[in-house]
Amino acid sequence: MLVPLLAIAILLGLAGATLIADVVRRTNDRVLGGALGAIAETVQVERGEVTLDLPAAAFGMLENSERDNVYYRIAVGGRLLTGYADLPAPNDRALGIDSPRFRFAMYRGQRIRIAEVRRALPRIDQPVIVQIAETLDGRAALQRRLMIALLIGEIALVGMAMLLIRPALAWSLRPLARLRAAVEARDTRATPDLSPLRAGLLPAELRPLSDAFDHLLARLDTATAGVRRFTADASHQMRTPLAVLKVQVALARRGDMQALGEIADAADRLERLVTQLLALARAEEAGTSPPLEHVDLREVAIAAINRRIHEAIGAGVEVQLDAPDDAVVIASHRTLLFEIVSNLLDNAIRYIGDGSSITVTIVSDNTSVTIAVADDGPGIGDADLQRLGERFVRFSTSAGQEGSGLGLAIVHSAAQRLGARLRITNTNPGLRVTLSFGSLCDLN
Repeated sequence: MLVPLLAIAILLGLAGATLIADVVRRTNDRVLGGALGAIAETVQVERGEVTLDLPAAAFGMLENSERDNVYYRIAVGGRLLTGYADLPAPNDRALGIDSPRFRFAMYRGQRIRIAEVRRALPRIDQPVIVQIAETLDGRAALQRRLMIALLIGEIALVGMAMLLIRPALAWSLRPLARLRAAVEARDTRATPDLSPLRAGLLPAELRPLSDAFDHLLARLDTATAGVRRFTADASHQMRTPLAVLKVQVALARRGDMQALGEIADAADRLERLVTQLLALARAEEAGTSPPLEHVDLREVAIAAINRRIHEAIGAGVEVQLDAPDDAVVIASHRTLLFEIVSNLLDNAIRYIGDGSSITVTIVSDNTSVTIAVADDGPGIGDADLQRLGERFVRFSTSAGQEGSGLGLAIVHSAAQRLGARLRITNTNPGLRVTLSFGSLCDLN
């Protein structure tokens, strides 16, 4: 916890330093601007000549303990009226009439802050430029004092936090210790106890953890019950074919040759039963890949198109299939593959609009098999491509269309379970979704 605390202190220090610098600059500029205004107000025209009376109060406003040097310059056009002739002159065109401007400059080897204004006087053709400047020692000293105060405050804050973190954590983690004790108490029992935890009253922050752990225990209890149920089903279902097999073996030993055929049939039935039970167990196990089978990709594509053809006709969308004439057989799972193609067609039909077309393309070579669903609709933005596959996500192009934002999420999850590579690209116009499989492989 100390590392993020120090990081936050550093960030606050940087932000405070920036704010202090801005406040010091604004405050001193306000004083410098006041002195500029006091001098500019004394500039008058008498008998066709520009006159002024430098007020002592204007320079008194700029006095400070650091004894900053103050410079000024009043000029009519390019002619110096009074002041320091070598003070950096402004660009007359950049100055607005009676609009003070502030800028930094270098003068006599020192960095200075200049306030300047241009005035237009009656019966005077050229503008009057009034400038006043000061060195920055006073500003630097004020900024340094404020920074030291900020640093002392941050050091005190971090120090107090370091002293209080350990006792605060020890006090706040007491409910977690009770929760840990409740979990550890389960290890002393002979049979697994998957009932909900009883750790007493917990703070609001720990209740979600306790509830999640209770939910995990409930799921584990359900999974354990499923294993027990599967064991009971397997023992019950296998008891009959095993009994028949034992009887036929006894008959075969007595010389009944017909028993050999019954033994072979019983063995086949037993093998099929075991295979079905194992397939059922794998299907109920969450997160595992489904059993693969020989699937004709062309037949699946045709079935998916037939399922969605009425929707396509109703939406005014043309659907085409570009595939080899022969079967394209791959090692996959027919139901999941059908759902992938069907969802892709459904998404395209919903969003590409009347008069558009969809092409389902199947390409097979010696190394891989691909199926692609492409449309000539509006497509989606390149920035949204990264979010495709997230659940409940809809984009601006789907406005006005019914849907839950789950179509491509189903496609993404099914492709992961099948071990296929999914790629989505903009074709300008339209969108192309490509699913790549390895070549036909041994299912065993």
